[in-house]
Amino acid sequence: MQPTGHGPVLIEGPVEIVLPDGTAVRSDRPVVALCTCGRSRRYPFCDTSHRRHRPGGSPGPSAPPGSGERSAAQ
Repeated sequence: MQPTGHGPVLIEGPVEIVLPDGTAVRSDRPVVALCTCGRSRRYPFCDTSHRRHRPGGSPGPSAPPGSGERSAAQ
């Protein structure tokens, strides 16, 4: 696992992530970027929404457990 500063956490894939609601999300990619800002529309995966956030502003809301894309390969 590798933090990237103000961006996502990078994890060597493939991975299976279990969300708080118990739903499992899988990615077969060799490197997976996980959202840490809570703004991603593809939560738990990063969609680079953190780039549109102004430095020094308040953090975004936590992504709801049922949000995002749930396809087999991200």
